[in-house]
Amino acid sequence: MNSITRAANAYKTAQVDAAVLGASSHELIAILLAKAIESTQQAKRHMADGDVNAKGQRIKLAIAIISDGLRSSLNISEGGEIAANLDVLYEYMSNQLLKAHAENNPAILDEVSALLGDIKEAWDGIKPKQPAQPEMHT
Repeated sequence: MNSITRAANAYKTAQVDAAVLGASSHELIAILLAKAIESTQQAKRHMADGDVNAKGQRIKLAIAIISDGLRSSLNISEGGEIAANLDVLYEYMSNQLLKAHAENNPAILDEVSALLGDIKEAWDGIKPKQPAQPEMHT
């Protein structure tokens, strides 16, 4: 299975998980961010254990989520400067993950994980308000 197929499968898995959970589009992005953070942290553990194959799989998954999930969901024309900045940041993170893998550098994984965490924190802070529930009169 090539990396593009794996990336598509990773994104589909996240979509299926979100669909099963009944997630909104906002919640789907939060799920993708959480999965990318988790994959990056798992890659660091595998790196420390010397498990090159597992490390590579986790890094590939994180890249797939960032590139094919988060980055492809951006609407540059409507999102303006914020979307454009996120696009550049997602590209940077994907490149850094490749570099971390090639150099076996856990500090780079920490950097990417922290960046994803910052984005997730900001994303969670702008969660759309739930519509008010109508009062039940008995």
